[in-house]
Amino acid sequence: MSNAAQPVVEAANRLGEGVQWCPRTQALYWTDILASTLWRYTPHDGATRQWAMPERLASFALCEADGWLLLGLASRLAFFNLDSGELQPIAEVEGDLPTRLNDAVCDRQGRFVFGTMHEPEGNAPKQAIGGFYRLNTDLSLERLPLPSVAISNSLAFSPDGTTMYFCDSPTQRIQCCDYAADGSLGAPRTFVDLAGIEGDPDGSTVDAEGGLWNAQWGMSRVVRYRADGREDTIVPLPARQPTRPALGGAALDTLYITSARDGLSAATVRDEPRNGALFATPAPAGVRGLAEARFGGNPSLR
Repeated sequence: MSNAAQPVVEAANRLGEGVQWCPRTQALYWTDILASTLWRYTPHDGATRQWAMPERLASFALCEADGWLLLGLASRLAFFNLDSGELQPIAEVEGDLPTRLNDAVCDRQGRFVFGTMHEPEGNAPKQAIGGFYRLNTDLSLERLPLPSVAISNSLAFSPDGTTMYFCDSPTQRIQCCDYAADGSLGAPRTFVDLAGIEGDPDGSTVDAEGGLWNAQWGMSRVVRYRADGREDTIVPLPARQPTRPALGGAALDTLYITSARDGLSAATVRDEPRNGALFATPAPAGVRGLAEARFGGNPSLR
């Protein structure tokens, strides 16, 4: 057990997600999906900034091109310029299905790997009709040969890029597969089986030692697993629904965690106002993060 994470931005996010540290700007970026809002926080002065999006922002990637993000909007991919607000559409995704984009990460070659999730009508259960995709640096889009999913999550890559992690949250299993530089994938295998927990695996990040940090929705915790799948560290936080961790700060030794208040009762939100905050805590001694891989495609191609 590690020290509990504490709120650093009382963001009151409905569905905070996608948190990433940018070493170039020394800033943290994340999205409140349901509020269609991109957030930025600079720890050195505590300042925050927000950008309104044209639709729900599910995920994003920093780009090699300074000042640009690659957005995974609910229905499509697009480039976004942080200074001008210019939006450059790239491609629609699963336009014929009741799904939206969800979790995402860049592989070590600078390609954007992302998944989708089912959005059924009413309170119907989510079905495994979504998929995993890759946007290549030439802006070509392909579906990856992985099983269909109800809620894609936990996308991350090992430090050398040869292992890809992913999950379908309702199955309560984090999976992995071999991942080659040419983009080919091996057969999926179970990395961690969480069957029986009172929650689901959500977003993940990988540290420099190859440890996988996973936010566990409904469990008020982030758990670090060693590269062999053994549980190593538990970080509690005073929020029921942590969504994704990131290692940031100047030395990449601060663990940041987004959270959500979506689905909680009004009474719970009133009594537990830290749900939806951005949290932080020092990483365990000796643990450092990795700079997130940036998308290598060029906005000028659009």
